Amino acid sequence: MNRKPQKGWLKHADFILLDLVCFQLSYTLAYWLVSGTGNPYAAFSYRYLAVVFAVGQLFTILFTNNYNGILRRGKLRELISVLQYTFCIMIFSLIFLFIVHESTTVSRLQFGWTLVIYVVLDYCLRMLNGRRIRHYNARTAEKKGRSLVVVTSGALVDDAIHKLLNTENGLYQGYFISGIILMDDDIESVKDKYDIPIIPLDDNAMARLRSRWVDEVFILQPSDRLVDKELFNDLADMGITVHFTLDLLNDDSWPPLQMRKLGAYKVMTTSISFITFNQALIKRITDIIGAIVGCIITGILFIFVAPAIYLKSPGPIFFKQKRVGLNGKVFEMYKFRSMYLDAEERKAALMEQNKIEGGLMFKMDDDPRIIGSEQKDKNGKPRGIGNFIRKTSIDEFPQFFNVLKGDMSLVGTRPPTLEEFEKYDIHHRARMTTKPGITGLWQVSGRSQITDFEEVVRLDRDYIENWSMALDFKILVKTVLVVLRGRGAE
Repeated sequence: MNRKPQKGWLKHADFILLDLVCFQLSYTLAYWLVSGTGNPYAAFSYRYLAVVFAVGQLFTILFTNNYNGILRRGKLRELISVLQYTFCIMIFSLIFLFIVHESTTVSRLQFGWTLVIYVVLDYCLRMLNGRRIRHYNARTAEKKGRSLVVVTSGALVDDAIHKLLNTENGLYQGYFISGIILMDDDIESVKDKYDIPIIPLDDNAMARLRSRWVDEVFILQPSDRLVDKELFNDLADMGITVHFTLDLLNDDSWPPLQMRKLGAYKVMTTSISFITFNQALIKRITDIIGAIVGCIITGILFIFVAPAIYLKSPGPIFFKQKRVGLNGKVFEMYKFRSMYLDAEERKAALMEQNKIEGGLMFKMDDDPRIIGSEQKDKNGKPRGIGNFIRKTSIDEFPQFFNVLKGDMSLVGTRPPTLEEFEKYDIHHRARMTTKPGITGLWQVSGRSQITDFEEVVRLDRDYIENWSMALDFKILVKTVLVVLRGRGAE
């Protein structure tokens, strides 16, 4: 009988408990720093803030994957992780205090110093606890660990031993390699490299396994060789736990994998990234809250923007266009109309001035299709109503309705037009594996200055592969700063 490994945040209960205690310790130290020695939980306002912090920390634990791979991180990655963890606690706490109208009644010094002390203290304690666990497992692996036999080819055995026994992975999982079964005849080149028995895959292989201490078997199948079905049957008859993988799937160019069921089939699922149900839920809730606020602001803007657009260019106030969204699904995206009604017809004649090579996006300086662009300031730059609402990104506000409908997200990749999508190469399609967003990583990384579409794709892929709610909050904050500085679309 094989024990199923723990998953999710329960797998690292020791780190979670350490973080919870560490935060309250930081809160106490911050109180002593701000108010002098005493009981930080005596006064109601300080006790209230401590509870808010605790709730924010629990939300962070439940709805983020901060503990994923915690024992495989280096010093810099762990520092970044602690900073992200603390940032999420801060955001959850501030949102709660704002909703209940208590943001002005708590001590700002206590709030700030708690977070600062926590970052330093928690980082040190996490590093020490990780070192303790790795050293303990390294000392006790062969005494109390699981005996693992490796089945692979001579060409792959070095890589298998290295990846299984490095202290950040194998020793943490508590196994040691007690034997190697080679699927080919390359025994001579391997037998003197390791102090591990080498077993040829012959008629006596199963007999040797039967007489040894073997808890589990790891099979690494080469891409040029099939594993004998009889080997699988024999291992199943012996009741030994078997871990199976393909060399092909462990190439660094492959995206992450998960084992799932598709109908009655057991399948290995690969994707550019995976998102948990809790993460998807909190992202959607954030989208809905943001979309409701955005729709209200859009209604207020309509009162002022609609007459200005109509007086200069009579016609629809809103511009509706078919765009390509998640996994190629077509939807209608809404914007305040900032261009004349014949803008699409005039686009073909302006393609030579497109700043984005290949026609995969369209951007040009001083676009004459923009409403009022014939008006110039003293520097010769267009200053029409269309230029104003694009520069201030007011034209984007109706997209909050798309977010509310579920076609878009607050943060994502920009949706291409049907014409642009038809020109995509294979690797460009990766942009469509997440919901399109009103803003995104490439927009806050140089929006109008980026003219290389491959750079846009790289930034979008980087966003998808490294997605987290902390990253979304960071992009949203940067977006607000970009808009306030008047660095919207040209």
